[in-house]
Amino acid sequence: MNLPALAAAEAALDDDAFVRRTREVNDAGIAQLSAGLKQLGFAYIDGKANFLAAQIPKAEEAFTTLQKAGVIVRPLRGYGMTGWLRLTVGTEAQNARLLSELAKL
Repeated sequence: MNLPALAAAEAALDDDAFVRRTREVNDAGIAQLSAGLKQLGFAYIDGKANFLAAQIPKAEEAFTTLQKAGVIVRPLRGYGMTGWLRLTVGTEAQNARLLSELAKL
């Protein structure tokens, strides 16, 4: 981190309206992804941050397939969670696209 980045982060955290809106958008994204994963029948760990962990059949193959489709997720094998992917909350449209691509698997 550099000083301008730290100053920007501090200013953002001091902006109560920005922090509130960011939390609202993230909460809505977690709800959207949770509902979609439940509908698709995938197990997941409920997110308290800006991501969920989802248990995806053939996660390593799914990771590659999603990457090729332009959807970026992260395998969690390095954390001892083989078969799980990290799904970061995006915009409503990005979340919908992620769920659509997961449905194709």
